[in-house]
Amino acid sequence: MTPEALTPERILEATEDVLRRYGPAKATVVDVARALGVSHGSVYRHFRTKAALREAVTERWLRRTVDELAAIASEAEQPAPEKLRQWLSALFETKRQKAGGDPELFETFGVLIGGNSTVVEAHIAELVGQLSEIVEEGVQAHQFMPVEPLGAARAVFDAMTRFHDPAYAPEWSKPGIDAEFAAVADLCLRGLTARPTDRPTT
Repeated sequence: MTPEALTPERILEATEDVLRRYGPAKATVVDVARALGVSHGSVYRHFRTKAALREAVTERWLRRTVDELAAIASEAEQPAPEKLRQWLSALFETKRQKAGGDPELFETFGVLIGGNSTVVEAHIAELVGQLSEIVEEGVQAHQFMPVEPLGAARAVFDAMTRFHDPAYAPEWSKPGIDAEFAAVADLCLRGLTARPTDRPTT
């Protein structure tokens, strides 16, 4: 491969494949370079450290989730309560699919959480930001009670931790987990729903 053909995107694609093959504990930059047919120094010219490469590939992987959820958050025709339920359901299902269908990268995500990765912090901030937009829409439409959107969004996100935090991944395939998810989501929605006294009178 010529130096011109070696791009960050090609490196990240190869890194995903290497992580899936060897897992985060055994995968090395040398393995990535070998898969690309270049020297490991060529990889380091784009990503200065193994940690930087690992964070970049995780960010790329997480970006897919953020983009999928953003499409739900930006849906203009859907009432905020329905949108919130759909968003929470999509987050849970996406995380569950990643845990079961892409376990090596999911494990990498868990490793980064343990290291307080700035990539993970930014990912969570984006997700809470999307939730905040939905909550604000609901408040403006008098579908949700008057609340501070960002604080309420963070509270909902935290309440649903069991259904998106990788630490709980072993529970996501257990019988009854969908009913348990629905119960917590219902509770969050009931807590936000505007009462008659919260709605303006004509």
